Amino acid sequence: MDQARSTISKIFNGEPHSYTRFNLTQNMEGDNSQVEMKLSSEIDEETGGNGVGGHLNHNSNRTPYVAQKFGRTPKNLCFMAATIFLIFIIGYLIGYLVHRNKDLAPTCAPSALRYEDVSVAHETGAAPLMDWDDVKKLLAEKLTTSSMDAVLGQLTSSNHRAGSPGDEDLGNKVITKFKEYSMKTWTDEHFVKVQDPPASGYNRIVFKNESEEHPTGFLSYSASGTARGAVLYAHYGQEDDLRQLKDMNIDMNNRVMLVRAGRISFAEKVANAAKVNASAVLIYPDPADYSIGESTPLFGHVHMGSGDPYTPGFPSFNHTQFPPVQSSGLPNISAQTITTGMGMNILRQLGGRTQPNGWEGINRLGDESDVITVEVNNVLTEKRINNVFGVIKGFVDADRYVVIGAQRDAWGPGFAASSVGTSVLVELARSISDMVENGGFKPRRSIVFASWSAGEYGSVGATEWLEVRSAWQRFRLAAFFFYSTKINLLIDYPHFNTNLDTRENLNSVTASQVPQLAVRAGQFAGHIALRLVHDHLLQMDLKKYNQLIRSHVVQINGKVKTVQRMQPQLLPKALTVRWLIMASGSYSRASSALAADIQNSDLEDIEMCRVINDRIMTVERNFLSPYVSPRDSPFRHILLGSGPHTLKALTNHLDSLTTANPDANAEQFRNQFAQATWTIQTCANSLAGDIWSLDNEI
Repeated sequence: MDQARSTISKIFNGEPHSYTRFNLTQNMEGDNSQVEMKLSSEIDEETGGNGVGGHLNHNSNRTPYVAQKFGRTPKNLCFMAATIFLIFIIGYLIGYLVHRNKDLAPTCAPSALRYEDVSVAHETGAAPLMDWDDVKKLLAEKLTTSSMDAVLGQLTSSNHRAGSPGDEDLGNKVITKFKEYSMKTWTDEHFVKVQDPPASGYNRIVFKNESEEHPTGFLSYSASGTARGAVLYAHYGQEDDLRQLKDMNIDMNNRVMLVRAGRISFAEKVANAAKVNASAVLIYPDPADYSIGESTPLFGHVHMGSGDPYTPGFPSFNHTQFPPVQSSGLPNISAQTITTGMGMNILRQLGGRTQPNGWEGINRLGDESDVITVEVNNVLTEKRINNVFGVIKGFVDADRYVVIGAQRDAWGPGFAASSVGTSVLVELARSISDMVENGGFKPRRSIVFASWSAGEYGSVGATEWLEVRSAWQRFRLAAFFFYSTKINLLIDYPHFNTNLDTRENLNSVTASQVPQLAVRAGQFAGHIALRLVHDHLLQMDLKKYNQLIRSHVVQINGKVKTVQRMQPQLLPKALTVRWLIMASGSYSRASSALAADIQNSDLEDIEMCRVINDRIMTVERNFLSPYVSPRDSPFRHILLGSGPHTLKALTNHLDSLTTANPDANAEQFRNQFAQATWTIQTCANSLAGDIWSLDNEI
């Protein structure tokens, strides 16, 4: 190499003013060879690269090489040819070594191993390995009528009220099934307070001077004590029904409301009656709605909320000592169910005015002489309940969960109310486990199967579990799906909430197609759960909430202007709806931006999908008003909940202000108005994602 350099220098007449250095090195670890080419100049080396060095005694007589003349002698031409050939050989060797290292790099030959010979623990890519249509087809193959029929027989119980030995035994059967399917299992224990009928004694009613009746049905969480008042028939006890009575100028104070079962929950009927200052409520199954005989008792609860009403907002543990507190959803009036026979006997003797048009049945509402006494002696007791769980872990976002649960307890046999739901839950767990183990299905997120206890008392088990994990679910719970047989059987079945809810009665209503209907219900629930763990992105139509918010805002804006015009002393002109409109706009822009991000997202980017899903998961949580306590308002959702914090309540409050209703409070409205505005803006901020994406117009 030195000789070549010297030769090149001589070709250019003299001193080696510049040269090229080649460094050919092979990495011993098998990486590609490295080639270093360094161009250097003696002047740069001496001057530090800027032409001004520490040596100023250069030979002034030296002639720059560019001024020298190249002598084309045969000797010089030979040296030039040799040099070019040498450079060619070096380049060839470099290329050879680079190519050789690539050939020696380890590769996986697809023909060398079959897919089934390779054990893959988790999917590392973002895309699911199975098309959605194939997932549905696979579930249909696994979830069969014969297997459903078998598990229905195994999980049917004649007595499994919450906290009873029958309930515990059924829970043990469920967890045994989960273990058979190689699922990770655990239990969740709570000590909850519930109301049961009196262990000794009875509840009673006495109408006029007749002999007293002792109904065996009951309503948990009713106020205890004795109420006496004139009967007032109130149809189904809905708000519209009571409004019609009010429009007829009927006094409802201290009346005992007689209402039909159905259309709305027992708790709503009692809450509506309490609002008009009724003293008690009697609920009966009208023969036009229920063909269950004249002496069949009804069971239920009247807590306007969910969970243990004596630990609102926090879990029921026996080792946690909280001060005495109770949910505002507990009624302050007595409530009792009576049989069809008892209800019809009272109706036939009522006097008073004629019922409003459209209220079918016996047509008298009752007058002041139709006096009845209602005595409720329910007993508050503490019960130990257990929720049972099994999980199928996800392959991409294993720490994001979809929970599918079903109620396990019942007032009596509860075949349709709980046995069918529990059987569907267990069969879904078996089928999806088999899909993962033997069918090639890989859920992105984890699926938690939950068997809840104390569902008949108001989803107590499910609510207590969520309250334990309120902080955890804030970031990890992708979806919570409560399977209800009452919804998913899609049949007209009159025996819910009675002791007649048996397999025989359900067979008679369904022409002995219970297993087939249960499979259809399982496919419906299974498709929801599987879609939530299969897709890259969670499915949620944010535009529907946007439309709902806009609808409320338009109404509120118009009504505020009406109050300011008709009652200017209540709402000053300075009060503006501008900020609420801007919060609504912020949510609209944030939801549109998220929709655009979803549209433009790369589904192969796991982190991007995770970020988008986390933004979607915040929506429902942030619509829960942070300004009200679960104790005071169990349903805190400002769009779908109930209470003074909701947008619907703001509209109703404005109606009261317009008519100068004495119950209306302008100052309270302004506080609720501000809180609702900021709740919407907070939801928009969370939906926006990054802190620099926040809409600060408000």
